[in-house]
Amino acid sequence: MKKIFFILSFFITANLSAQEDVYPVPATTGLIFITNATIHVGNGQVINNGTIKINNGKIEEAGTNISVPADAKVFDVKGKQVYPGMILPNTDVGLREIGSGVRGSNDYSEIGEYNPSIRSIVAYNSDSKIINTLKANGILLACVAPQGGVISGSSSVVQLDAWNWEDAAYKMENGIHLTLPSFIVRFGRRGGFPGVPGTQPQTDPVKEALDKIAGIKDFFTQAKAYLQEPAHKETNLKFEAVKGLFDKSQTFFVHCELVKEMMIAVDFAKEFGFKTVIIGGTDSWKIADYLKQNNIAVILNEMHTLPVMQDDDVDEAYKAPYLLQQAGVMYCISDADEMSRYRNLAFNAGVAVAYGLTKEQALEAITLSPAKILGIDDRTGTLEKGKDANIVVSDGDILDMKTSNVIYAFIQGRQINLDNKQKQLYEKYMTKYGLK
Repeated sequence: MKKIFFILSFFITANLSAQEDVYPVPATTGLIFITNATIHVGNGQVINNGTIKINNGKIEEAGTNISVPADAKVFDVKGKQVYPGMILPNTDVGLREIGSGVRGSNDYSEIGEYNPSIRSIVAYNSDSKIINTLKANGILLACVAPQGGVISGSSSVVQLDAWNWEDAAYKMENGIHLTLPSFIVRFGRRGGFPGVPGTQPQTDPVKEALDKIAGIKDFFTQAKAYLQEPAHKETNLKFEAVKGLFDKSQTFFVHCELVKEMMIAVDFAKEFGFKTVIIGGTDSWKIADYLKQNNIAVILNEMHTLPVMQDDDVDEAYKAPYLLQQAGVMYCISDADEMSRYRNLAFNAGVAVAYGLTKEQALEAITLSPAKILGIDDRTGTLEKGKDANIVVSDGDILDMKTSNVIYAFIQGRQINLDNKQKQLYEKYMTKYGLK
């Protein structure tokens, strides 16, 4: 049996290491023009029959009546839709390849409860097979975040066409991630089953959660005192790692879902002065006014999901973006679904359109809004002068699963390869069985 398991493991690992013919493209110099385009700027504006002028990887102009030199490189996209590259604002792509069964392909968590000094960027695998499927769906940037424990470490923003993590880094260590303990019993294999004797948790989840929160506050109180000292006899790496939270050069990303948990996140923001973003925020619409009042942004982690509580509306996740939009809360949409491996980001936004958002509002929720929340809106998120040429061209509506078909994509002006292993396998077997 052990021999069989070893052989299977060998072939699985060998398949993981097999590389399809997709690799990063070099930097592009000179002028590039995208003409005759319907340009969705990303800030609500739409330019019909427009032109984008790209110079050395930057957008130099975007609008109408832009002259095109006769010898320039031109992409005539008449009848096509042009969008800013989408941004996946919270993900473990590059850190987790196969969720279970192949431990060697995963490097997303660390042992211990308090690991603020862990840097997810150095574990980022730019050769992940998942990355190419994201690019083919118009996702060009991602915020790669660690998991595990209470304080998981720092996240970084990467561009998805790189040889290694150094090349991929778009914004290094933009925030520290905290996972708040839950105040409710989650039934299931590990949480017990209602009405089944002997399967209930032996501790009070509320008391346990409050004890953990007290420990977290104590950690940050000590860190604050440490950072206020003019000199240290010994260096504390964990306290040094959260310095950016206190000087606001980093964002405090708090993973939580329920109202009580989010109220505690706001309390942290008030007590320590942290620039705070809630990740998850299933019930954020219930306290939308309070979040806006305290300048708390929300990253909605999953749209294609069931409600948390039994008496919640079944479509609660679908209408949350519209409710936050109406309340004026800064928010964006992500995709944390491990089954589709995050490639349905645009279609999550499309679902939000069916539940109240306009198409341009939904587009903003996956382009400009995540750029603002991640602190990169000065470089990307919209198709405006001076920003990186992170651009996607689609045959149809990129938010519509039926018509979306990305035909070109550019990262910092480089026309990237949109091929991936799934496409190659499709072509292989279409050819084999004479179906092309």
